[in-house]
Amino acid sequence: MSQHTPPGGQRSTAGHRSGGGGVAGGGTVFAAVLLSLAGVLGILQGITAIANDDVYARVGDYVFEFDLTAWGWIHLVLGVVIVLIAVGLFKGADWARAGGITLAGLSAVANFLWLPYQPWWALTLLAIDVFIIWALCSSWSHSTD
Repeated sequence: MSQHTPPGGQRSTAGHRSGGGGVAGGGTVFAAVLLSLAGVLGILQGITAIANDDVYARVGDYVFEFDLTAWGWIHLVLGVVIVLIAVGLFKGADWARAGGITLAGLSAVANFLWLPYQPWWALTLLAIDVFIIWALCSSWSHSTD
């Protein structure tokens, strides 16, 4: 007798890579959603700081002091780039994963320095950035193709 695999039987997964050029996997989609959320919030934060300096009030006196309009441009540019990286993550691009980790780290630093202006908002975005880094690092699968 010969062995026959039924049509719905086992399939070989040797050529399958979860980080490759197809559609993104579960952890990567979670990170991409959070990254797009952080990017859109960064864009709105930047526009608000550029358009109207009266919206944000300085909470205390800190060592690092920057012009509020300059901070607005930093958050706006960073938010736009983060949204573009999130689109790459949704498409499953490997370069977007490394870029997402890097930009989430930069966003975390920027939001840490943003603490004197909006402490709760900055802490919320800082937590989102940490979840993005965690999701991108934990869902990264290395293959030896």
